[in-house]
Amino acid sequence: MKIKDILAPESMIMSLKATNKEDAIKEMADLEVQTGIVNNEDEFIKSIWAREDESTTGIGDGIAMPHARNKSINKARVLFAKSEKGIDFNSLDGKPVYLFFMITAPDGADNTHLEALAKLSGLLINPDLVSALKLAQSPKEVITLFEQAEAKSDAEKRAETQTANTGEKPLIVGVTACINGIAHTYMAQEALIKAGKKRGVDVRIETNGSEGVKDRLTPEEISRAQGVVIASDKKVDMPRFDGKPLISRPVVDGINKPDELVATVLDGKASVYHSDSKIADAGDSSKQGVWGSIYKNLMNGVSHMLPFVIGGGILMAISFIVENYAGGPKSPAFIFLNNAGNMAFAFMVPILSGYIAESIGDLPALMPGFVGGFMATVYSGSYGGAYVANVVTNAKSPAGFLGGLASGFIAGYLVVGLKKLCAKMPKSLEGMKPMLIYPILSLLFIALIMYYIVNPIFSTINFAITNFLNQMGTGNLVVLTTILAAMMSIDMGGPFNKAAYVFASGAFANDPHSTVAAVMMAAVMVGGMVPPFATAIGTAFFKNKYTEDERRAGVTNWILGFSFITEGAIPFAAADAGHVIPSCIIGSAVGGALVGLWRIGVPAPHGGLWVSPLANHIVLYFVATIIGSIVAGVILGLWKKPVDK
Repeated sequence: MKIKDILAPESMIMSLKATNKEDAIKEMADLEVQTGIVNNEDEFIKSIWAREDESTTGIGDGIAMPHARNKSINKARVLFAKSEKGIDFNSLDGKPVYLFFMITAPDGADNTHLEALAKLSGLLINPDLVSALKLAQSPKEVITLFEQAEAKSDAEKRAETQTANTGEKPLIVGVTACINGIAHTYMAQEALIKAGKKRGVDVRIETNGSEGVKDRLTPEEISRAQGVVIASDKKVDMPRFDGKPLISRPVVDGINKPDELVATVLDGKASVYHSDSKIADAGDSSKQGVWGSIYKNLMNGVSHMLPFVIGGGILMAISFIVENYAGGPKSPAFIFLNNAGNMAFAFMVPILSGYIAESIGDLPALMPGFVGGFMATVYSGSYGGAYVANVVTNAKSPAGFLGGLASGFIAGYLVVGLKKLCAKMPKSLEGMKPMLIYPILSLLFIALIMYYIVNPIFSTINFAITNFLNQMGTGNLVVLTTILAAMMSIDMGGPFNKAAYVFASGAFANDPHSTVAAVMMAAVMVGGMVPPFATAIGTAFFKNKYTEDERRAGVTNWILGFSFITEGAIPFAAADAGHVIPSCIIGSAVGGALVGLWRIGVPAPHGGLWVSPLANHIVLYFVATIIGSIVAGVILGLWKKPVDK
C-alpha cells in the first residue's frame, strides 16, 4: 500500500482557523467525523487527549502528529492540516506547530495500512519535504510531494539493501518503540538510520510498533555491532544485548537527538550493558520521579500479594461461618478451610516483600526480599522483651505488614548497592556475582538489618497501631471508615485508592480476627462499590444526561459494582471528572460512615457483595452500599448537564 492510499484531498485543511491546541484538535476531529473516518467524536477526542497526556505529539520542527487507534475509527487515514501563524502545541522544542498529521487507525487495521502509516512517519524526518509542505497551497500538491518523497525513499532503500551488512562499515543496532506504536516508533527508526549515514556507519533498527516487531535483529548482527541504541517508551527484550555498549533513551530522543545517540556509541561513551542491570525500560525511568518509582515498586509487591490475601482471607472467613453454624472449631471442614487460608496468609508478607525487592533490584533481590519478609512474620524473644511479646497475642506477627514493606525496599536497594560495588570486578569473575556474591552477601546483610533494626522498630509500631485500632471508639472509627471509603473514589484504582485498600488489608492481614480490621475492610469495599453503582444508577434514571455508549456501559457497572470492581467507573470519570469524582467521593464517604457507625464487619479482603454472607450484619452491609450509591447517583444525575448541552 502506498502513502497516497491513506491521504485524501477531503481530509486536508490548508488553513486552520484554530489558534490553540484544544481548538485545533476539535477542528480536525470535526472533519474526521464529516468525512466518515470517525464514528464517535467524543470517544475519538478522548483517545487523542489520552495520548497527549502521556507525552506531547508535537515532535518539534513545527510538526505535530496527534494519533489514535480504537473502535471509534472506521478507516486508516492521515488528516493533513496547516496553520499559517503557528499554534502552541506544547511541542518538545517549545516552538509553534505549522504542520499537523492526525493519524487514525481502526482496531482492525491490517498490516498494509500500518506499514503505510509507518512509512509516512519516516518521511517526515526529511527536512526538504517538511519545507515543501509548509509552502504547499493545495491538497493535490501535498499528495504529489509525498509521492515523490516516497519514490525517492524506496529507491534509496533498495540501494542500501544491496550494499548493507557487507561487514565493511561499522554497524550499530537498536530498537525503537513507543506506547501506541503508530508514528514515533518509525520516525525514530528513520532518524537513527539517517544519523548513521552521516557518520558512515550502517544502522539496523528493530521496531516494536502496533503491527508487532518488524526488522527483527539477528544474533549475528548483534554480535557484530559496535553498540546498541534503545529509543523506547516501553519494555524491550534486553538480555540479548548483554556485554554490548548500550545507550537507552525515550523514543522522542531517537527523533530529536539521533546524532547524539549514534555519536555516544561511536565515541565509546556508552556504558556496557549487563542483563542483570535495570535498564530494560528506558522511557519509564526518564519520566517517573522518586514517588513514582516508590509507587511502581510497591504496586509490584501488592499485585503479587493480592491472590494470597484474597484466597486465604476468603477461605478463612468461610471457616469462621463453619465454626459458628456447622460443626464448631473441631469439625473437619473448619480445620481444613482454616488451615488452607492460614497457609496462604503465611506467604502474604514474604511475597509482598520479595516482589517489591525484585522490582527494584531484579532477580538477585528476590531471595533477600522473601527472607526479609519472612523474618518480619517471625517473633524472636531476644529483642523487645515482654512489650513486643504482646504483639503475638494482638497481631499476626511482630513486625508484620509494615516490616514486610520495609524489608522489600531495603533488600531491593541493598542488591542495587551490591551491584555497584561489584561493577568493576574482573570479567572473569562475572559468573560469581549471581551465583555466589549476591545471594550470600544480600542474605547476610538483610538478616542483620531485620534482626537488629527493622523488627525491633516495626514490632513496636505494629503493636501500637493494632492496639490503637482495637481500642478505637465509635466516633473515631466513623471518621476512619469515612476517610478510607472516600479515598476509594478519589482516583478509582490509582494511588489514593490503593493506599486505602493496602492500609485496610494490611490491618486485616496482621489480625484476621480483629473486629476493627473487618470493619475497615467493609468500609473500603463499600467505598469501592459506590462509583460503578452510582454510574449505573445515573444511566438508568437520568438517561438524557448520558450518551448511548455510556448507557450501555452503565448496565455492565451493575455487575462490576456488585463485584467490588471500582474501575468500571473510570470511563465516566475520564469523560466528566469534574462531576463524577466529587459525586462518588460524597457517596462513598456516606457509605463508609454508615459502616463505621453500624460497625459492619466483613472478614474478607475482597469480593464485594458476593461475600455478604460473611458480614456480621448482612442486611446493613447491603443498606450502607445502597445508600452510598443512591446518594452519589442522584447527585451526579442532578449535577450533570444533558448530553445535547
